[in-house]
Amino acid sequence: MTWLIAMMALPVAATLGAGFWLELKPRRLPADWLKGGLLANVLLFGLGLAGVTLFGVQDVLAAEPAVTTAGEISLGQGLALLGVGLPTGLAAIGAAIALGPIGSASLAVIAEKPEMFGRTLIYMGLAEGIAIYGLVMSILLLGKI
Repeated sequence: MTWLIAMMALPVAATLGAGFWLELKPRRLPADWLKGGLLANVLLFGLGLAGVTLFGVQDVLAAEPAVTTAGEISLGQGLALLGVGLPTGLAAIGAAIALGPIGSASLAVIAEKPEMFGRTLIYMGLAEGIAIYGLVMSILLLGKI
C-alpha cells in the first residue's frame, strides 16, 4: 500500500520540483515537452489513485467494524439531513454565480478609479450575503431535527 501512495506522491513532487527549477532558471521550453510531462504526471497519479482505491477497498472490507452499537439513521432522518444541507449548497452556488460578474466588474472599476474600492467591496458583500442566508437557514433547519 505504501508503494501506491509513493506512486501518487511522485508526480506531485516532480511537478513541484520542475516548477521550482523553471522559476529559478526560466527558459523557453517546447510545448511537446510540457505536454508529455503533464500527461505522464496525470497518468501516474491516476494509476496510483486507482491502485489506492482498489487495494484500499479490500483493506476496509477485511477490517472488523470499530463500533457495532452506533445508532442507525432512518430514511426519513437521512432525507431530512440532505434537506438541511440543500439551502447552503444552493445558496453558495447562487452566490458564486453573482460574485463572478461583480468581481470582474469591480476589478475593472478599481483599475480605472482606485477610490471606488470601498463601494465595490459593498457590492461583493451583498452578493456574498446570499450564501450566509443559506447557511443561516441550514442552521435553523438543523435545530428542528
